[in-house]
Amino acid sequence: MGMGAEFKEFIQRGNVVDMAVGVIIGGAFGKIVNSVVADVLMPPIGYATGGVDFKGLKAVIGGTPEAPVSINYGMFIQTIIDFLIIAFCVFLLVKMVNRLKKAEPAPEPPGPPDDVKLLTEIRDLLKRT
Repeated sequence: MGMGAEFKEFIQRGNVVDMAVGVIIGGAFGKIVNSVVADVLMPPIGYATGGVDFKGLKAVIGGTPEAPVSINYGMFIQTIIDFLIIAFCVFLLVKMVNRLKKAEPAPEPPGPPDDVKLLTEIRDLLKRT
């Protein structure tokens, strides 16, 4: 089997395609959450804290005035806030999916096939004699 055929077989597996769709949807979801955080949540938080912009917080540790070397801990805080919001949204989504799964009644397991039923009846008749 050549490399191209192996690659084609790998790509055509259902779980690979599902994973790719999940990654793409996750990327789009991340953009939505970033917008919610930056455009909806952070302005009131910044207003409540006296106009502090987390992204602008940094500690200059050296360098020159023209090219300072700094630790941008504000970006880190912003990333943590983004992560917590995304994690909470995923938690709510999983909780909702689990609730929907529980709501569906479990299908009754199928009975034994007809030939097994017939053999069982024959066995029971033979036991009686």
